[in-house]
Amino acid sequence: MADEKDRLGSKLHDVEKAREDQWARQSDEKLLEQMRERLHKHACPQCKQFLVAKTENGVHLHACPDGHGAWLDASALKTVLKEHK
Repeated sequence: MADEKDRLGSKLHDVEKAREDQWARQSDEKLLEQMRERLHKHACPQCKQFLVAKTENGVHLHACPDGHGAWLDASALKTVLKEHK
């Protein structure tokens, strides 16, 4: 009887762990989707097309596919300014 009780307790523990893992996986998927949406919200202010990530001369930037401009983060700007001096 005690052995049967231990196996039942073990199975219940396994089920609980599986449900926690499933919840964590679903939460991670939601967070990843939110992050993807934020990444794609960056659009060119002029033509509203999504910016394209590029690397030009070792500098990472996001550029308009129609050539209306490019946007840099702070570290990329520092790199450009150092090279320009």
